[in-house]
Amino acid sequence: MSTAQATGVERLAEAFARSDKLAALMPYVMGGFPTLEESLRIGESCVQAGADVIELGVPYSDPLADGPVIHAAGTSALAAGASLAGVLEVARGLAASVPVVLMCYANMVFAPGVEAFVERLERTGASGLIVPDLPHGEAPEVLQACDRRGLALVGLVAPTTTPERLAAIGADARGFVYAVSVLGTTGERSALGGDLARMLARVKASTRAPVAAGFGISTPAQAREAAQAGADGVIVGSRLVRAAGESSDAAGAVGSLVGELAAGLAPTGGAAAR
Repeated sequence: MSTAQATGVERLAEAFARSDKLAALMPYVMGGFPTLEESLRIGESCVQAGADVIELGVPYSDPLADGPVIHAAGTSALAAGASLAGVLEVARGLAASVPVVLMCYANMVFAPGVEAFVERLERTGASGLIVPDLPHGEAPEVLQACDRRGLALVGLVAPTTTPERLAAIGADARGFVYAVSVLGTTGERSALGGDLARMLARVKASTRAPVAAGFGISTPAQAREAAQAGADGVIVGSRLVRAAGESSDAAGAVGSLVGELAAGLAPTGGAAAR
């Protein structure tokens, strides 16, 4: 199935199915950080290093789900002039080679109008959308607009999600379900939650879609641990964003880390997984 013919939902399904790793590797890139041009190069470096899907963040002034590293990167990107339009061009630049899922906040979707926003996103070639401050079921028009254009509106679940709500989110899942593996905001942690396998089992029992684990995963060993706990995909954000901010060669630094994460997710393991 060619990229030109496949819908976003189909491209995501293919990315999970064709991954040669224990779980699909899904790096997070902050659009516009350190600059728009550099964030595109970072995304390209991630793809070259083994990314199966890119989660592309849009900087926002009040990001409720983001920890200090990603929040600071978004603030820096906004100060440097990053905008939704600019980040959508980054998505366009990456989408030909890898499925891109845009992560943004609800105000960005509703301010221009849902249909206009989703149409604009589809034109970039992106595959899906994550809106962390849009509770499931509260704005069905967003899901309907995404469905009409073949885009995945990705739902999020947490360790505290009730069985009833988990069943509803799982039934409506498109692309994948984003399993927030720990309570709180994004950020690096020394260890994953001890109940991750049990949580992932609950989520996977509620849906036919792949389940990707995110929040708190930062090392090859943790990525492998999440995969072995049952995750179909592993999302890594803060560690990569921190590397982008600390290096004079942001794309090279992030690409190197993504390569280590890919090695950690190899079926046979390797030095990076230890």
